Amino acid sequence: MATYEDVLAQTCEVLARFAKGQPLTEGTRLLADLGLDSVQAMEILLEAEERFDISIPLNVLPSVRTVGDLARRVQQLVDRA
Repeated sequence: MATYEDVLAQTCEVLARFAKGQPLTEGTRLLADLGLDSVQAMEILLEAEERFDISIPLNVLPSVRTVGDLARRVQQLVDRA
């Protein structure tokens, strides 16, 4: 079972190509700091689903604002799998 720290590190790896050189932390905001658009958000979800072998429901998107939010949601889904 993956720890939250593992999930957070892997989530940062997924997001790294969108970071434009800025460091990623739990508090990094996906829209405001990274400037993600809807297509990029979907790419991230698909990559996270493949990496963690989970299915991320689209209805979680409105509550995911930061890297930490995404990592916590992924952790919850990994724990259920």
